[in-house]
Order: sequence, then C-alpha cells, then structure tokens
Amino acid sequence: MQCANPAHAEQQLLADPDTREERVPIGHITNGVHVNTWLGPQMRLVYDRHLGARWTERTSDTMWDAIDGIDDGELWEAHQALKTHLIQIVRRRVVAQAERRGESPGAVSQLRRALSPDALTIGFARRFATYKRANLLLQDLEMLGDLVNDAQRPVQLIFAGKAHPHDGPGKTVLQQVAALTRDPRFIGKIVYIEDYDIGLGRRLVQGVDLWLNNPRRPLEACGTSGQKVVLNGGLNLSVLDGWWAEAYDGANGFAIGQGETHSSTDVLDARDARALAQVLRTQVVPLYYDRDRHGLPLEWIARVKRAIRTLGWRFSAERMVMDYVQRMYIPAAGGTSAS
Repeated sequence: MQCANPAHAEQQLLADPDTREERVPIGHITNGVHVNTWLGPQMRLVYDRHLGARWTERTSDTMWDAIDGIDDGELWEAHQALKTHLIQIVRRRVVAQAERRGESPGAVSQLRRALSPDALTIGFARRFATYKRANLLLQDLEMLGDLVNDAQRPVQLIFAGKAHPHDGPGKTVLQQVAALTRDPRFIGKIVYIEDYDIGLGRRLVQGVDLWLNNPRRPLEACGTSGQKVVLNGGLNLSVLDGWWAEAYDGANGFAIGQGETHSSTDVLDARDARALAQVLRTQVVPLYYDRDRHGLPLEWIARVKRAIRTLGWRFSAERMVMDYVQRMYIPAAGGTSAS
C-alpha cells in the first residue's frame, strides 16, 4: 500500500518494452485512519452537533464546510478538555516510572506537577527507528532550553515509543531522549512515557496541540500517526514526506523545510534541525500564543479548522476503502470478467 507516493518508478521497472507506461496497472492508494478508534469523545460531540448523524460514514468534502461555522470557543474548549485529560494521565505515569526507579521524593514531587495545561504541548510517539529522528530537536539544547523555559510562551514535549530489541542505534536515540528528561533544565517540561501502547497512543493524538514528525526524507512510507491528530483539534508539524507531502497546503499545519534531500545524512539532519527550530520560533509558538481578549488563539484555531475541513475526510479509512473499490477492485473485476 502506497501513501501519497506516485508509482512512476514501479511503472518504469515493470513495464513491458512494447507497452506504454501509462497502461502498466500499478498505482497507489493513500492510507487513512479509522476515525472511531482515534477520535476523542469531546470532539465527537462537537461533530455530532454540526455534521449530523453518521457523519463518519460520509467522505464528501462539501459536508466538511460546516466546520467553519463551529464557534471558536466551542472547538477550543473541546480540545482543551482532551489535553487536560492527557496531562493527568502523563503525570500519573511519569510519577510511577520515577518511583519504580527509586528516584528521590523531591524528584517525584516535581513530576506530580509535570506539564502545564496552558503550555504549547508537542507530541512525538512512534518507533524509535533512527530515520525517524526522535532526537532531531535535541541537536541544539540551548535553543531547546529557551523554548521550554520561556516564561511567557513555554513549550513542552511528550515523547513515547519503543525501539526494536535488536536495534542498537534506535535504543541509543531513546536513551538520549530519556536522559534529557532528567536534565534540570527540562524536568517536568520534557517527559518520556514508557510502555507505549495503543491506549497511550490514543490519548496522545487526542490531547497534544502539535504532532511532530521529522523523518529523513524520503524514507517515510506514510506516517499515519499525524492523521489521527487532525480530527482531535491538533495540528501537524512535519517534513514534506509521506502523507504530509500530499496533505500540506500551507495553511492547515506547518512544514519543516522545503522537501529537500541530501546524500549526506549529517548535512540533511543539520539542515532539518535548523529548519525545525526556525518554524517553531517564527511560526508555531507566535501563532499559538497570539490571543484575543477572551484568551482564544484565533489564527491557530482557524488553522485547526482548515486542517479538519481539508484533511479529515481525505485521510479516513472510509475514503481509503472507497478508493480501493473504485480504483482497484471494480476495474480488476471488470478485467477478469471480460477476459
């Protein structure tokens, strides 16, 4: 199954010399996620009110125009409720982790107050394969410290995920992230959650404000975790690879870089680390903290609405299955019956 990546190379590889390339029966279907599995209950209530009954079964893009009519405060409060619940869960788990490790009572007490419901919350949760670069934001710790400890516009990060037991480099990256959470500059502001599973993954995609995805381009096949964030009122910050290369339109999330690649991973990583820091400082953080007199980040919410309206239906499992039926199964059945 492909995700947003054209099948041009495969067509060239398998084409018969006497067959035109466009007639080679290889294409791609973009992945989608099962909405009912990942959608938070507070956001579901909002959609039920504004989109009508059985809205998850409809993939028409015109239905989603109703998103723009949702009151900004209603949408914001629904997501804030999910965020608050996530923070409560994270606090319990980091405290339990610290107690298992035998950390001091002072450290445990500090973790009981980990994270703030008012701070911009970034989530990163997936396999700790090295190409996914969980440590990309760690390349400049001084810059990261400035972001995290800004008294007026703080940023906080939640990491989760596992490395394959035989992936030594991946485990090294995980250890780097875990060690950072015990650095005095970042305690309670950058956390790593152990024992990552589907339950924790569901809470994360429902509650974070921003989902971070920064693999080395062009190695990401799809990256569906970001698709799960969209309908829960979060935004994506990603390199232009996998599904985001197809999804991003300049106003429904944020992009890291311009989609560049490089033969040297060191050069690529350094370039992307700078681009990530820049987009956080100049776009993400200012937009999140620009509030009206009611405390609402109106431009941020407008971007959330655009993400929901332009991406919610396009990256659902319902749309994906319809694509398979219309573009693959029916033509294949017709070809068989006609032969």
